[in-house]
Amino acid sequence: MTASPWFASPDEAASRLHAAGYLPDPASATTSYLAGALEKPLLVEGPAGVGKTELAKAVARACGADLVRLQCYEGLDEARALYEWNYRKQLLRIQAAGGSETWEQAHDDIFAEEFLLARPLLTAIRRDEPTVLLIDEIDKADVEVEGLLLEVLSDFQVTIPELGTVTATRRPFVVLTSNATRELSEAVKRRCLYLHLDYPDVEREREIVTAQVPELDRHIASQLVETVARVRELELKKAPSIAESVDWARTLVALEIGDLDERAIAETLGVILKHRSDHERAVKELRLRS
Repeated sequence: MTASPWFASPDEAASRLHAAGYLPDPASATTSYLAGALEKPLLVEGPAGVGKTELAKAVARACGADLVRLQCYEGLDEARALYEWNYRKQLLRIQAAGGSETWEQAHDDIFAEEFLLARPLLTAIRRDEPTVLLIDEIDKADVEVEGLLLEVLSDFQVTIPELGTVTATRRPFVVLTSNATRELSEAVKRRCLYLHLDYPDVEREREIVTAQVPELDRHIASQLVETVARVRELELKKAPSIAESVDWARTLVALEIGDLDERAIAETLGVILKHRSDHERAVKELRLRS
């Protein structure tokens, strides 16, 4: 097995992720280093919008690796996650033979490499180049999908009954993300390192926002992150993500707003809140607290 050159230390992970546009906390940097050093999948759990998916993308950017993404959803099956056979091409091959072959000959012909359609899991396993495999929002998939993942997560291999077992020659850096909408199986968790990400505190979010939008006035940046923190304390359908905080900062710069007062908030709050009830509740609560 060829060792994958990911990060040499937690400090190097932190600096390279930062250079790639991601501001990691110590736990994120350390766990990212360990995932590469130990060749273990990394399960990143937390609320939507805290940077779970972005961490996987940042690892790929920082290490010059390609990103292979499996987006999970209800109804995801083996054919979309692992592989499937090109049945149309197989049928054409059988028709072209004109019935001159035995079943054994036809079987060997149609279940060959040229008829195989690789999906994200198999694609990542077969690659020789540095690869980050992102299994995004695993909690949205059916429980049965977790069973498909076990062989990949534990042995970095995929078994294809007609062809045999495909084992990774260069193990990918695997990141699974979960919004914790349901409990994952212990079998999946046992095979992974674990990292929990939550919304950052005000000071850390200010660092993230100003790093992404350096032209934002520092006074406005402080007002923005403090307002976002207050909004997240409300009972909302969807709390604003870090990415939406950054979008809000870019909005304020584009509109040349010099002070985040009540009017400015009311006019631009749609950047971070996407439900009418959330918008109305936030405007009311912020007005009462001001």
